[in-house]
Amino acid sequence: MAAQDVRTRVWRNGTLEAEGFPLEDVSDYLEQPDCLVWADLCDPDEEQLLQLGEELSLDQHAIEDAVAKHERPKATRYSSHLFMTTYVIAHDADTGQLTTGRVSAFSLSRGFVTVRLDESLDMDSVMRRWDDNSDLIKFGPRALIHGLLDEIVDGYFETVESLDDALEEVEDMLFDERPKVERDVSRRTFALRRSLVESRRAILPMREVVNTVMRRATADENATELAPYYEDLYDHVLRAAEWTESLRDMITSIFETNMSLADTRMNMIMKKLTGWAAIIAVPTAITGYFGQNVPYPGFGKTWGFVLSIVSIVLIAGALYTMFRKKDWL
Repeated sequence: MAAQDVRTRVWRNGTLEAEGFPLEDVSDYLEQPDCLVWADLCDPDEEQLLQLGEELSLDQHAIEDAVAKHERPKATRYSSHLFMTTYVIAHDADTGQLTTGRVSAFSLSRGFVTVRLDESLDMDSVMRRWDDNSDLIKFGPRALIHGLLDEIVDGYFETVESLDDALEEVEDMLFDERPKVERDVSRRTFALRRSLVESRRAILPMREVVNTVMRRATADENATELAPYYEDLYDHVLRAAEWTESLRDMITSIFETNMSLADTRMNMIMKKLTGWAAIIAVPTAITGYFGQNVPYPGFGKTWGFVLSIVSIVLIAGALYTMFRKKDWL
């Protein structure tokens, strides 16, 4: 595994002692009761992850879940550690694309291992959160889990807010009748609907994940100071989930409104075509009638030609006026 793909840190008695040491030293630090060790692996090789799991006594099923594709966000407690897997999401307002990434973690009694399948999570931001709340490091892996989940959940808020802004832009375009704008509304609505579905898949299960971690982290009487942090985190997850639900209702309303407007526009087009067809039918009928190969009133006379022209103008004008009053034209 490349050196740049592995990050390590160790705290001794709540104070940062070293970082960037080899992954092989993690087990040595874990044997020391006054140490808290963290290791981060980005896009690891499965064989190396299995080797680390054997060294740290990690459950094989959890290791498989950490590198498997399309795993559902969850938190599972094993005899020696807690395993959780979550998704990181981000919405690009310029392109309208939603990017997702996987982050899994193993929480041991004095160790914390994170496994990222890509660079979607800014681990530097997570480390800054740990440094800003260095007084919580004394609570061990529970403090590290909180910093990690807090960064992920804040990313949810940024994503949902970006989706909300994009929906408002579509709402402003909804009643624009220019053909190019109409097509753009349909395309953007479909893209936002797909992004919202992917967001919900990541956010909604996080309520269960945070609740499971919170119960385990605050069960110890000595960790009561952590309770407000986790309660605030859980509240943020609930708010993000509720926000996605409201956006789902909004995108459904936009989709239905756009379909109704399309039907209305089609009806207007049909009305206009019908109106113009009726007007054009008048000269067709008159000229066709007087074009019979039989004598008719005014046949071969100038006044007969004038009569046909006057009839066309008067009847077509009357139909045009009537259709305009009925808002067909």
